[in-house]
Formats: sequence, C-alpha cells, structure tokens
Amino acid sequence: MKFTRPRDLASVAIVGGLLAHLLLRLTYDSLPPLPLLAGSTLFVIAVVEAVFAFSLRARIQRRRGARPVQPLTAARAVVLAKASSVLGALMFGAWTGLLIFVLPVRDSFPAASNDLVAGVVGVIAAVALTAAALWLEHCCKTPEEGSGKD
Repeated sequence: MKFTRPRDLASVAIVGGLLAHLLLRLTYDSLPPLPLLAGSTLFVIAVVEAVFAFSLRARIQRRRGARPVQPLTAARAVVLAKASSVLGALMFGAWTGLLIFVLPVRDSFPAASNDLVAGVVGVIAAVALTAAALWLEHCCKTPEEGSGKD
C-alpha cells in the first residue's frame, strides 16, 4: 500500500468543489440556511484521529510502557486514515465551492452571509481532518530495522 499523494487529494477536492458549486448555482434559492457549525463534526473526527495517531505512534515505535500493535490494528488505522483524508479533501472542495458561490451573492440572499460563516467553519474543519488523517497514516509507518529511536 502506498502513501496518499497530495495530487490525489487535490483531484478529489477539485471535483467536490465543482459539484458543490454547480449544485448551489442550480438550487441555492430553494435551500434552507446552513447551521453555523455544520462542518464541525469533521473537526471532532480530526481530534479523535490525532489522539489515536499519537497513541499508535508510541506503540509502533515500541516506547516503554506501550503495548505492541497488532498488525490488523495498524492495517485498520491505515484504512481509516486513507478514507478520512479523502473525506477531508472532498469536504474541503465542497465547502470551498460553497464559499466561492456565497461570497459574490451575500448581498443578494439573506442566508448567504450566514452560510459564509458556516463555509469558513467547514473549510477549517476539513483541513483539520485531512491533516489529522495524513498524520495518522504517517504514524503507521514501521520503524526501520536497525535504526535507533528518533
């Protein structure tokens, strides 16, 4: 299995942004306003993954007092990291598509200024999720045989 490449995540983000922007252009006037913290669930997932990554890193590096990691646990962590990084990139694109649509029309639609704040929260949470997922994936690397601790 290979590490997640930034260009793959960028491709997902671009597709997500284009689709969200197109959908908003077609249906924005009939949609209800977004909750201010609509994207905050991504931030909660990011925090959980970051904590898991630090714990897993200590176990993989066989630090004193840390239990060894079962291979299946490490494989599941990598799958979680890959899926989360793709989700984070997709949601980054979707929230960015929303921001690109909402910025010019925030004076025309009353809900647009509210959606602007929700979009900023969503973008920040999506970036946090992508970063935490990439960190988790990095923490799943096995240490080189024969090398000392960092």
